[in-house]
Amino acid sequence: MIEIKPLKAAHGTVEAPSSKSYTNRAYLLAALAGGTVRLERPLFSDDTRYMRSALAQFGIACREEKEAVIVEGTGGILRAPKDEIFVGNAGTTMRFLTTFATLAPGQTRLTGDERMRERPIEDLLQALRQMGIRAESVHHNQCPPLVIEGGSPQGGTLCLPGDKSSQYLTSILICAPYFQNDTIIEIEGELTSKPYVDITLDIMKTFGVNVDNESYQRFRIAAGQRYRAQTYRVEGDASSASYFFAAAAVTGGTVTVTHVNPNSVQGDIQFPRVLEQMGCDVEIGNEKITVTGKPLRGITINMNSMPDVVQTLAVVALFAEGKTTVTGIGNLRIKETDRIQALETELTRLGAKVEAGDDFISIEPGELKPAAIETYNDHRMAMSFAVAGLGIPGIRIKNPKCVDKSFPDFFERFQNFYD
Repeated sequence: MIEIKPLKAAHGTVEAPSSKSYTNRAYLLAALAGGTVRLERPLFSDDTRYMRSALAQFGIACREEKEAVIVEGTGGILRAPKDEIFVGNAGTTMRFLTTFATLAPGQTRLTGDERMRERPIEDLLQALRQMGIRAESVHHNQCPPLVIEGGSPQGGTLCLPGDKSSQYLTSILICAPYFQNDTIIEIEGELTSKPYVDITLDIMKTFGVNVDNESYQRFRIAAGQRYRAQTYRVEGDASSASYFFAAAAVTGGTVTVTHVNPNSVQGDIQFPRVLEQMGCDVEIGNEKITVTGKPLRGITINMNSMPDVVQTLAVVALFAEGKTTVTGIGNLRIKETDRIQALETELTRLGAKVEAGDDFISIEPGELKPAAIETYNDHRMAMSFAVAGLGIPGIRIKNPKCVDKSFPDFFERFQNFYD
């Protein structure tokens, strides 16, 4: 357990870690490329290590150098893993590997920790079955462990619900160039978290594969395209940067975050603009963004395009005048934990008045009080509520090691505000 000391005002410059979303996508594209790929400044965290370990089981050699990983791509020729692949609670790794496994002749078994075995994946499995792939939940409960029988996926026209997770779509998009025929993915309903699909399309294009995106309702991928071996530099993580922007907001300080791309397609790069709506000043620079905290006011906002910073915003709302209502967040219930329920519980513990529903949460500040925060083994609960500790005495974060999932040295960088 870590206790966060209150701070009169957070000032300083912090470097954001590299993007988890880009890193895990880059590993898969590099593995499928024909030749040697140098990934510069990838994220080194639990989630990305699970991905690298899994790729090794598929016969992909990865070699770590200083601030880089060398991946020996095999041009889509994979071997079926001899042993079951364990991915912890790495959602991107589980979902991306589910389709990746269809390219490996033979059987692949995928599993994870207790929470991963509760996270649904049936929509993706059903899409793969439309290509004649055997893709099953071992316990027939729509969740991992999974068994995938790979070989030569046919491609063709697939229907995929879009409301639960954009990661199902990304999983298919990444592998589709290596299917036997052209692939058309038709989205049923409204696609959630579109910026994460933009990340996928962006990195696929950089590696030489084009996708025809028809208003996020239909995606066409021509078979026979191949990822090009190259040197690729991973950009900074906008989600991880949010905690430092929030530190400035809640303390009235000025914080600059470097190693961020202000023009990124990452949805969370817009989080400083959300803080601006609440009253903060924002300055955009070259590979950096500066936020200066000002008196905060509550807002009503749809955060479907920024799901991974909803917890950060919820904590900032504790220090705003009036109610903050966040909508469009139903898919948070199937993340590392049920994030809506977790927020409702912990914000209430701190003294806020909270109302939550299937896809929204409203926070109204109350008389804030100290508490030991349950993190539910969710890295974003730990990091967002650390921000609360800057303005509320007596905040203790349980299981702080859970940040290893995406930001292993978070608390060390957070400590820079006190130095």
